[in-house]
Amino acid sequence: MDLRQLEIIRAIADTGSFTAAGQKLHVSQSAISRQILLLEQELGEAVFHRIGRRIRITAAGESLLQLSHRVFQDLEDTVTAISEKQESLRGTLRFVGGMTVCLYVFPTLLSEVRRVHPNLDLKVTVGSTERSIAMLRSGAGDLGLLTLPIDAADLVSVPVLEEELLVATYPNHPLAMKRQISLTELHRQPFILFETGSITRRMVDDLFSRERIEAKIVMETENVEIIKAMVRNGLGISIVPWQAVAADVKAKQLFVSRIVGHPLERRTGWLYPKMSKLPRTVSEVLRVFETVRPRLAASALAPRKL
Repeated sequence: MDLRQLEIIRAIADTGSFTAAGQKLHVSQSAISRQILLLEQELGEAVFHRIGRRIRITAAGESLLQLSHRVFQDLEDTVTAISEKQESLRGTLRFVGGMTVCLYVFPTLLSEVRRVHPNLDLKVTVGSTERSIAMLRSGAGDLGLLTLPIDAADLVSVPVLEEELLVATYPNHPLAMKRQISLTELHRQPFILFETGSITRRMVDDLFSRERIEAKIVMETENVEIIKAMVRNGLGISIVPWQAVAADVKAKQLFVSRIVGHPLERRTGWLYPKMSKLPRTVSEVLRVFETVRPRLAASALAPRKL
């Protein structure tokens, strides 16, 4: 069996006759018949039944027809992929994500994408989860990196990073020198937290509610830099991702602690619209992301000894 015979089976199935198949493939009807005969002799099974001038495909022929579809689709995809790799990646790719992602993940990723694909135009929009999802659905965004889980049946969700969340305090706060704290020590503390409705905020609210911890919320915002500035100036404490405060901790402008018995981690993942085939720009950015992923993953998790 060879590709030409599979092509002939497809042509016969499409046109309904040996003669029409020959015309489609620019060969004689006798050449078509000869190839089918050779194939049937090889298989020991009929591929087509001849009923007068009509033909009907057999079960064996149907199996070969499905095989031909798969083989020629694979060939087409392979040739397309080879051709695309030889072409410079161009166009515009629009990213959407939250503040933390835009500050601490996208710069590393996009600089690598720009290095590999200098002709690709990259645009970034920072916003809430709701706004980011709306942009992906409307076509205003191509690829989002958002906190999970997100319940959206029309979007593909791919977890890629885990971030540790820690209690952040200012230097002269009573909890500042404690690397391990209990939940009860957070009771009635003034908190500056991410905005109500965000996935990170829901994680914190669920923990406090479950353990009956009363927190005084003095401020809420989606901007992690504002949160840090408020904490540094003694207006309250917070619960934030490690990568957002790593530099501040090193400079001793902030201190962080883990909650004993209640580790907090959030997952971040890619989101993009479901489609039969990803645009080359999107698939290529996902590939480049995997090359920098170990570096990003390492920076998202705090050291065991804070």
